[in-house]
Amino acid sequence: MYNFFAYMSRMKLIRRWALMKSVTDENIAEHSAEVAQIAHALAVIANKLYGKELSADRVATLALYHEASEVITGDLPTPIKYYNPEIRKAYKDIESIANSKLLSMLPEELREEYAPLIEQDASCYEHRLVKAADKLSAYVKCLDELKSGNKEFAKAKTALKKEVEAYFDMPEVKYFCDKFLASYSKTLDELE
Repeated sequence: MYNFFAYMSRMKLIRRWALMKSVTDENIAEHSAEVAQIAHALAVIANKLYGKELSADRVATLALYHEASEVITGDLPTPIKYYNPEIRKAYKDIESIANSKLLSMLPEELREEYAPLIEQDASCYEHRLVKAADKLSAYVKCLDELKSGNKEFAKAKTALKKEVEAYFDMPEVKYFCDKFLASYSKTLDELE
């Protein structure tokens, strides 16, 4: 009996933004689905407009698993995770242990397929796209909360805007922001 997928199904139970008052709660399953949509779009844009040869399907799959370790660790709030270099390193070590534990929950013959999805390589361009999509998704969450009148997310929006702009060396990220980001602040009636 292997528990990997039972653990993955628990993504819906891990709440994000634990330190923030939210109008709408978000869990890591919902977040990962949105990151997958954005990451897929970034890969398509990179291929169609900027001559890259990325697998958009693979990028979307990487995004679906980018928070996998959190089914074991929970979602550590960003202000804590990045408080200082020692905490950040310790958390990276904990994530690594959680990833190894998750992979051990698969039959040996499947681990090789899942290892690159679970143990993501930050130096890989596809993984950078997922990280950019992760930041974009968090920024979109801030826009959504502010649109609902929740000023709790104003400071996070400002910080995340800078983090998203740090990915503008990837032209597909800037393109996505220029072409799609403003519409996230619209109401349903305004989208029609």
